[in-house]
Amino acid sequence: MAYSPVYDAPPFTDFASVTPDTRLEELNLNWREQDLPEGSRTKHVHRLHPYLGKFVPQLVEIFLRKYQPRVVCDPFCGSGTTLVEANAMGIDAIGCDISPFNVLLTKVKTAEYNIAKLEKEIKDIVTRITLALKPGLFEGEVEDTDNAYLRSWYAQRARVQLLFFKSLIPQYEHQDLLKVILSRAARSARQTTHFDLDFPKRPQTEDYYCYKHGRTCQPTSDALGFLTRYCWDTLRRIRAFSELRTRAAVLYKCDDSRNMEFPEVDMILTSPPYVGLIDYHEQHRYAYELLEMPMQEEQEIGAAKRGASETAQRAYIENIGTVFRNLREGLPADGVAVIVVHDRRRLYEGLAEQLGYRQELELRRHVNRRTGRRAGDFYESVLVWRKT
Repeated sequence: MAYSPVYDAPPFTDFASVTPDTRLEELNLNWREQDLPEGSRTKHVHRLHPYLGKFVPQLVEIFLRKYQPRVVCDPFCGSGTTLVEANAMGIDAIGCDISPFNVLLTKVKTAEYNIAKLEKEIKDIVTRITLALKPGLFEGEVEDTDNAYLRSWYAQRARVQLLFFKSLIPQYEHQDLLKVILSRAARSARQTTHFDLDFPKRPQTEDYYCYKHGRTCQPTSDALGFLTRYCWDTLRRIRAFSELRTRAAVLYKCDDSRNMEFPEVDMILTSPPYVGLIDYHEQHRYAYELLEMPMQEEQEIGAAKRGASETAQRAYIENIGTVFRNLREGLPADGVAVIVVHDRRRLYEGLAEQLGYRQELELRRHVNRRTGRRAGDFYESVLVWRKT
């Protein structure tokens, strides 16, 4: 069960006050819900699409203000948190991820938009799907799919609605953004329980007792409401970030960070995967199936399906070491790497020295999972390394 321990100092929330002279070890970064509400943690484009395992954007802001890089790199960029925050601060950023869907999210979040043109397209596609898919009206001609995953996880009506939206995407300029909206709606429209959207194990086709709502619920059979709601929410979030977005460069690539040729950077800021916790491709399986994207899950580091045995741990830390050894080549003398990791097995102990870094600092941060059936707490480490 989650708990909120009493800390020695008030939680630090004056993020703009951080300077190179700020002593990180004096900051209380153990935020509780009342200290850093969900709306703050998922501001603007950070909530364009749910993503397990991303780190708090305010934590990124603190370290960017502390070390003030010219160019920051995230070799496990995930949903793009580091790149979004860097751009908002006018810092050039480079990201890499093995997952094509993650790179799509990063691209959509960090892109520059003509808001008027985007709003026109959003209004148009919402009008078209509302007229075509509303109960009692013509539903449009769209072929159903023989994809076994989609036929298993979606009621026929919801599936056809998603496919109809997908069929419209090629007619618009902002196709990648519409794909993200489609994926977000597909996540919500799966036939699963309301309380287990993160890791559903099997389709839920019958009524069930819902732990989230405290009553009997029915599995979702309609996607239209999700599609329209997320269209408007995405427009609102893109508009909000456009007011913060700078001209700083944002580069990203779908590649393996163990052997990608990174350009020179003066800071690494990342939250790597951890051993045996999350299958990063599988959490977005619906997107890969619906958007027909290639899955590269065999190249994931620390995938949950490989477990957390001693053999898996050795393979994990060897691969992580390869990444940071590769990145070291592009760092200047005394370049900094900030690594946020849930290192409960202490696998990172002594790793910096093996790879040509020295560990300057380790902060231990209490993380309180606030919602859902995964509610709980744990401690994560923030490691600060310097190139030697």
